[in-house]
Order: sequence, then structure tokens, then C-alpha cells
Amino acid sequence: MNAQAISHEHIVMIVTAIIVGTLSRIFNIKEDFRQYPSYPNGYMIHLVTGFIAAALGAVAIPALMTKNFIAVTFLSLAIQQFRDVRKAERDSLKDLEKVEYTYRGDAYIDGIAKTFEARNYLSLIVSLATAITIQLIDTNNDWLHVLAGALTGFIVLYILKRFSKGKTIGDIAEVEQGTIEIKDTELFVDGVFVSNLLGTEHTSNRFEKEGLAVIITPHEERFRIALDHFGQRQAALFEATKAIGLKRYHFTRRDFEKGRFIIALIPIIKDRDRLIEAVKKTPLLESVKKSKSIMNTNLVGKE
Repeated sequence: MNAQAISHEHIVMIVTAIIVGTLSRIFNIKEDFRQYPSYPNGYMIHLVTGFIAAALGAVAIPALMTKNFIAVTFLSLAIQQFRDVRKAERDSLKDLEKVEYTYRGDAYIDGIAKTFEARNYLSLIVSLATAITIQLIDTNNDWLHVLAGALTGFIVLYILKRFSKGKTIGDIAEVEQGTIEIKDTELFVDGVFVSNLLGTEHTSNRFEKEGLAVIITPHEERFRIALDHFGQRQAALFEATKAIGLKRYHFTRRDFEKGRFIIALIPIIKDRDRLIEAVKKTPLLESVKKSKSIMNTNLVGKE
């Protein structure tokens, strides 16, 4: 697409579509902050890739309208680029595993990486929808073009977010504080044996005074399939330690009789509510999404 082919209408279309597409990526970064690496360069990387995705969607329609079909083929390059983003994010998170309080686990890392890749596609689709709308609106009023395109883009963003929205542990289970009991050197939570590895009396006393525990109880028997998955339990433990820190010791235990899952630890910040909220907001991993009834979402905002 050469310089002479870019008309005023196409400039309005491209600029509007890029802005709306980039905003869609910004909104998703803000929404997903809990599982996003919390450093400025991480934000910059994903903002730039979101901008590139929006630009690809924005210029596709003008390229077609000017019969520059070769220019449209670069969309195929975007797919490889976004896959590289997923690979880079996966490698980065795996490199951080050894320095975290607990492991995220491969299943959680894979889910985060796929999410970042998918949200670049979301920016591209929103930008493309915005550009198509502007092209279809028959008016000479630039502001009407901008308004109609932006409105369509944000509607598409809402629909795609609803479509791609996953469930969390809080959607399928009750998360409550557990009562810690120490019997000799054995740790119990609400009467359920958790560990006999506390060792010295000093350690037992510390866990009794400073320890926190939560019990995760599935709402229905079928939800145990997800909660008994090792990767899912590892993700919940990671989010718990990330939210309140880990001073020392952490244990997990399944209650096979009632299908409950227990997390117990000595945190840096003894904040019960923060711990419960972190566990509730832990995403259900894609590797446990075997049941449509568990993962079902729709496009109109209802759960």
C-alpha cells in the first residue's frame, strides 16, 4: 500500500482501529494483573505486541480496498509472531520458578502463556471489527465514523471477553478458613491430618501461633475432578504464597472422604481474608477443563 493510496477516510479508519484495538489490550492487562508478572518491562512488552496486533487488523481493510492483496498476507506472519510471544512468556515464567516461594507448575505456566497469545488475537479482531464498521458506514462525518467504529469494537471486545472468560476456584468451590491444631508434632486442620513434619516444639508453636490454613470444598462431587488435579492444587498454593508471602513451611493435603483440599502455611503477612481471596481467584487451568458443565460460559454476561 503506497503513500498515494492512503486517503483521508483510510487514515481515520486506521487510527481509530489502532486506538480501539490497543485499548482492548490495555484493559485486559489491567484485568489480568493478578497473574501478570509485576514489572514495568512486562507491561511494555505486552502493550507493544497489542499495538502491533491492532495495527495489523487496522490496515487489513484499507489494503483490500486498494487491491493490495499482497499486503494482507502479512497477517499470516502475525500468527507466528504471537506464538513466539507465548513461547517467550512460557520460557520467562519457567526461568522464575526457582526463585518463587513455590512453583507455579507447568500447567499454570502453559495457561498463562496461552492467555497472553490469545489476547493479542483479541486486539487484532477488535481492531478489524472497528475498521470494517467504519468502512460500511456511509457518511462523510468523521466523528460518526469514529463513534460507530469504537462502539462496535468495544461490543466485540465484551463478547470475546465473555466467550473466553474462564472459571476460578471460587466458582466451583467454597473456600473457608481452617482451624489449625497441633498434636505433638502432627499438624491437623479442622480435624484432618495434614503433616507430621513439623519437627521441633519451637516449629509446632510457631505454626500454631502464626500459621494460616484454608479448606477448599467443592460445591458438587463432579468438581472434585478439577480440584484433585495436581497442577490445579499447585496453582492455588502458588497464588496463596504470592498474596501473603511465605515465611516458612507450606503443606497441602487432600481429604479423600469429603473431597476437600487443604492449604496450610506460615505467611509473612497474616491476612486471612487476603489468603481466601487469592485462592478463590485462582483460575481453573485449561488442562482440567474436561467438563462443559464446569467451564460453561456464554456471551450475554450470565454465569
